[in-house]
Amino acid sequence: MSTPLDLNALKARQQAAWASGDYAVIGTTLQLVGECLAEACDLRWDEKVLDVAAGNGNATLAAARRGCQVTSTDYVPELLKRGEERARAERLNVTFQVADVEALPFQDGTFDAVLSTFGVMFAPDQAQAAKELGRVCRSGGRIGLANWTPQGFVGQMFKTLGRHVPPPVGAQPPSRWGDEEQLHNLFGDNIGAIKVSRQHFNFRYRSPAHFIEVFRTWYGPVHKAFASLEGDQASALERDLTQLLNDNNVAGDASLVVPSEYLEIVITRR
Repeated sequence: MSTPLDLNALKARQQAAWASGDYAVIGTTLQLVGECLAEACDLRWDEKVLDVAAGNGNATLAAARRGCQVTSTDYVPELLKRGEERARAERLNVTFQVADVEALPFQDGTFDAVLSTFGVMFAPDQAQAAKELGRVCRSGGRIGLANWTPQGFVGQMFKTLGRHVPPPVGAQPPSRWGDEEQLHNLFGDNIGAIKVSRQHFNFRYRSPAHFIEVFRTWYGPVHKAFASLEGDQASALERDLTQLLNDNNVAGDASLVVPSEYLEIVITRR
């Protein structure tokens, strides 16, 4: 009989991974996704907006730039500090608060819109995270998400990491949030209407080696994967990532441009 998955232990492990390196180095390059999501959600001046698993605040800043009253949350305090630095530089008034997406410290129906760009999808207890997003969003409000798809580049990158550093038995892959059918399962009766569109974000680096160097140094999951491997094992992971990058590179030999598919989702709360 298999041992039940310890979600608290998994969360602690993930939290340590995201706190390692400095996700802000990667996150800043993804700002376009936050801007596009803010437009897709048709955010209005003075609306109350919550950004969950906000990282260094891409959706946070996008909403604040549109005059919203924004609360930015993450369970990694260091990442919120990066978001706070960015908001202060732009003279944007944002509230930053350490919070776990699986237990949000807000009353039911507090927010007009709840956003997450490549964040909530990594919560260990996916059903509970979706329940919390629905709970704190008012009826008729919007839940806006940007989630990597299983078949896209980032989804394939995580599968590659998983072959070298297997995830705990029973853990749900984050890319389930990039599957429209699974979104219906996760949000269920909270969905009044849902609009899903497939988008692509282009990773732009000097070369596969440059991409791996940056992600190995700064991106928590890749940083932790390499740190857990030694010698030939680390070299094997590097070879597989290089192959994946080469297979997806649309820029030829002179540079690296890798499109990565994600779902842009706007759920109108029932």
